[in-house]
Amino acid sequence: MHSQPLDLRARTPLPDDGLSMWSGSTLLNLKTSVVVNGLVTITKKYLQMTSTHKDHQSSSLKHSDSLVPPHPVHSGIMPSMFTLLYILLILFSVSTTILEAAQANKSEIDRQALLCFKSGISSYPLGILDSWSEDSLNFCGWKGVTCGTKFPPRVVSLNFNYARLSGKLSGCLGNLTFLSRMNLAYNNLSGTIPEEWGMLPNLHTLNLAGSYLQGNIPISLGASNSLSYVNLANNTLTGGIPLPLTDCSSLSTLILSRNNLSGEIPSTLFDNSSKLAVVDLQKNSFTGLIPRFHKVTALKFLCLTENFLSGSIPPSIGNVSSLTSILLGQNKLSGLIPETIGHTTKLLELDLSFNSLSGNVPVSLYNMSSLKNFSVGSNGLVGQLPSYIGHSLPTLQSLIMGSNRLEGLIPTSLANMSNLQMLDLSDNSLNGPVPSLGSLANLSQLVLGSNLLEAHDWSFLTSLANCTQLTKLSLEGNGLNGSLPAAVVNLSTRLQDLSLGSNKISGSIPVEISNLVNLTSLRMESNFLSGSIPSTIGKLQNLYVLNLSKNKLSGQIPPSVGDITQLGKLYLDDNNLIGNIPDSLGQCKGLLELNLSTNSLDGSIPVKLFDRPPLSLGVDFSYNKLIGEIPSEVGNLANLALLNVSNNMLFGTIPEALGSCLTLLFLRMERNMLEGQIPQSFRKLRSIQQINLARNILSGPVPEFFGDLTLLDKLDLSYNNFEGPIPSGGCFRNSSMVVLDGNRMLCARVSMLGLPICDDTQTKNHVPLLRIIMIITPLIAGVLLLYLVVTVWKRRAQLTFPRCNKIPGVLCLVANRKKREAVANQKIREVVACSNHKETLKKISYGDILKATNWFSSVHTISSTCTGSVYVGRFKSDRSLVAIKVFNLNEPGGYGSYFTECEVLRSTRHRNIMRPMTLCSTLDSKNHEFKALVFKFMVNGSLDRWLHSEQHNVIPGRVLSFGKRICIAADVASALDYVHNQLTPPLIHCDLKPHNVLLDDDMTAQLSDFGSAKFLLPGQVIRKSLVDVGGTIGYIAPAHFPPSCMYAWFIEFLSAFSEYGLGCKISVGGDVYSFGVLLLELLTGKRPTDDMFVDGLTLPIFSESMFPDLVAEMLDPHMAHEEHQGCVEAWMQRYVVPLVPLGLSCTMESPKDRPGMKDVCAKLSALRDDFLERHHDD
Repeated sequence: MHSQPLDLRARTPLPDDGLSMWSGSTLLNLKTSVVVNGLVTITKKYLQMTSTHKDHQSSSLKHSDSLVPPHPVHSGIMPSMFTLLYILLILFSVSTTILEAAQANKSEIDRQALLCFKSGISSYPLGILDSWSEDSLNFCGWKGVTCGTKFPPRVVSLNFNYARLSGKLSGCLGNLTFLSRMNLAYNNLSGTIPEEWGMLPNLHTLNLAGSYLQGNIPISLGASNSLSYVNLANNTLTGGIPLPLTDCSSLSTLILSRNNLSGEIPSTLFDNSSKLAVVDLQKNSFTGLIPRFHKVTALKFLCLTENFLSGSIPPSIGNVSSLTSILLGQNKLSGLIPETIGHTTKLLELDLSFNSLSGNVPVSLYNMSSLKNFSVGSNGLVGQLPSYIGHSLPTLQSLIMGSNRLEGLIPTSLANMSNLQMLDLSDNSLNGPVPSLGSLANLSQLVLGSNLLEAHDWSFLTSLANCTQLTKLSLEGNGLNGSLPAAVVNLSTRLQDLSLGSNKISGSIPVEISNLVNLTSLRMESNFLSGSIPSTIGKLQNLYVLNLSKNKLSGQIPPSVGDITQLGKLYLDDNNLIGNIPDSLGQCKGLLELNLSTNSLDGSIPVKLFDRPPLSLGVDFSYNKLIGEIPSEVGNLANLALLNVSNNMLFGTIPEALGSCLTLLFLRMERNMLEGQIPQSFRKLRSIQQINLARNILSGPVPEFFGDLTLLDKLDLSYNNFEGPIPSGGCFRNSSMVVLDGNRMLCARVSMLGLPICDDTQTKNHVPLLRIIMIITPLIAGVLLLYLVVTVWKRRAQLTFPRCNKIPGVLCLVANRKKREAVANQKIREVVACSNHKETLKKISYGDILKATNWFSSVHTISSTCTGSVYVGRFKSDRSLVAIKVFNLNEPGGYGSYFTECEVLRSTRHRNIMRPMTLCSTLDSKNHEFKALVFKFMVNGSLDRWLHSEQHNVIPGRVLSFGKRICIAADVASALDYVHNQLTPPLIHCDLKPHNVLLDDDMTAQLSDFGSAKFLLPGQVIRKSLVDVGGTIGYIAPAHFPPSCMYAWFIEFLSAFSEYGLGCKISVGGDVYSFGVLLLELLTGKRPTDDMFVDGLTLPIFSESMFPDLVAEMLDPHMAHEEHQGCVEAWMQRYVVPLVPLGLSCTMESPKDRPGMKDVCAKLSALRDDFLERHHDD
């Protein structure tokens, strides 16, 4: 019987591609099965062979006596030897197979760990993990994976830098026991750092920067003895630095910047690692002290900026001689700068800025020849810059010492720093001239703003033309004066930021400013620049910020500004600009903020302005002369934060579309002529904080939704026509948040804000009878009493004093001018007034006036008296604004005022007298007589508005300077001198007051309203009443009657009136007195009817009591005279002291004691000319 050969092959057939379809665990089980089956087979064969051998021996014994010879002896030994050798061979094969299987299992662990990591990744748009699959056994060929060179293959590196992976980190990677480098930086990974990663025994580099990792830094990271590089920057990690991490002796680089880490920096950080070279903890929230430096002999880079570290800088930092960068800026460090820092001779960067360091800069720091960047700005450092600084720091590239308290001169040796690129000495107290720095060929930024520097001859600016790399020049907030040199246009064409604001620079903006083609910011605000804005400015196509505010620029806004399509912020406020707002501004599609306030712009608000620009930061058109309606297109500005159109002449309704500006924070529309109701769309303004609609003609109820606007903390609805109950919630609960004055029809449902309680529903539309009686009865009684007094007095006067019998009384009710006489003479007087006029008057019809005033709309009404009303409007044939005075011919004095104005039109020719442009004498639509005069509209309003209006006293550009006041006084005196002494016959104004002094575009005063004026014919004695002459309490001279015209018992009654009103005789002395009061009012800023003037105290008496010792205290506190601060005493003596007695002499009680206007005019003109000669900039 022959034995079968031993077959140790697996019984399961393999696929054609070998083992590619078998996993590591399957191969292990297969090999193990083969070995076990082989051993079983060998054992069976061995037992069979042994059994056969024994049977054979037994058979031989049985036949020993036979003749058959036995088998040879070796025939039993050979099978046993063969079997033993075969068993040994099999055992060797088994041990090898088991070892290979174990090694294959370890590689399989790595492969499974990688697949586990992939399962936590939710997105990999670059396809970097596409090759990672369950079917692939060759994980060492997967992208991002690097294996070692030894067998079996093990993962030693993972690199997915900027791979755009999204998902969470998996602790499975903690099974990669051979991993030495892990770089997952700048991905979109989230979650926490797994604790298992800290157990990787061979991890050398861990870079997880630039993701969205949260939580604490694992304490286990400090367990590795091989960890050298840790970068966890740019995440959102919290907590502190684990102490075990600082104990890691192999650590050389620790970068934890830009996280939310907090707590104190462990004191052991600089103690345990002699290999530590880089520590970057910037932009966290670390507090406490900077640890002392002991065993960090290899430290080169130290960055602790933008934390909350306090205390002083440890002097031990100077012991780390290897340091090349010390960056400690933007903390709360205090104390002195350690002089030991100067011992770090290899130092290249030193940043101690934005702390609270004090004292002098150590001299040792100025001798660090290796230093390239030196920044100690924004501290409290004192002292002066050493004169030799330019020689001792030859390699310096950046010197930043701004925002300290340095004094003295800027060293000229700075010109020797040939490598200097940035010089910032701003916001100190440096003085003297700006040195010439044209030798600094590499200079790119020169920041010297907010000092006390002087320009001298501006030669420094000429030298800067050699700095061809210059991109920023900041000289704002100094004492630079004189005309802006033409050399400014020769600066480097690389210049991007030019700031010359808040100086005393005069002159005009050069046309060649367009040479600076790369400018992105041009700031020249708060200077004395004059002239027009050059149209060439539109060539600055890269300009983002243009600030020319608070100058004396005139002319129109050039339409070429609209060519600057990149413009983001435009500030032209507080100038003397005129004309329309150019439509071309609508082309600036990136415009965020537009401020054109406090100018003399007219016309309407252009609709195109709201088409493309976002204007999200704000629009300010306040304090101009804009007219027309607010365009509904303003609703296109969905992100608008501020809208200010106050103090204009806008009319119409508030556009409903304004409610679409959902992000609106501040809305100001006060002092216009807006009418109608508050739009219901305002309920959508949930972010609004302030609304001011005061002094318009708005009506209707106060919307209830105002009480629901939770962020509204200031609401001014004063001086409108609102009516009905006010809301009871929100800001209305706090009286300091709401202003409702001047709305007499408002009421409250409960007692609040000082308003009356609303009537019940049944009687809310009816005034109670008792209230009517209580109101009407005192009025009737007062009128009857006054009529009785005047009538009795008139009768007595007629009997006793016939020459005074023309006085008809005090009120229009008892005036005796007969309308029939006026009608009979009107045609003759009108012809006389106009026939001698050499000018050709423009023909204006009643229909023209009707359209120009929008049918005499209250919105267009400027003022109204018993004799007529004044309207603002435009004629279709001429778009310029005009003032139209329509006379009320039904009231006494109406005809007289009209004909007197006509006489003024015929007789006067003077720059300081406001003459009518034309007239209209016709019939109205009801065939009633219609009389009107047309005047040029005075854009700057009345002198009264400038002296006493709150809107002018709170805005510097709107406060009358002393120079303007003396010019106005001289203008008015010149007008009075003309009508008193140069006209034939003389003309007496009879109602001189600030309200009748109007100011034109350039603030030249013009005397207006001659409706009460009287021509003084030769030999004529005019004795008139208050009705015939007029006058205003406080400006008319006190009664000074001859004895024949006085009653002793009536002296107190008469003293309330003037020498005009009841004193019988009219003379030029009345105008002189009024002028004296006006002059004192200009100086003191006080009305003659001020509340302080009681018990016989008047403005002249008050002024006399203050003169001369207390003259400084009587002056108007709002009067702008800053230019005289250096020589106040000399200014007072030269100008103010002569003016006060001049005003007092004009207000003498007796007309004979008052000077003539010719002398007054001569004195004022001399003072004005002297002032202007010495202060040409006023």
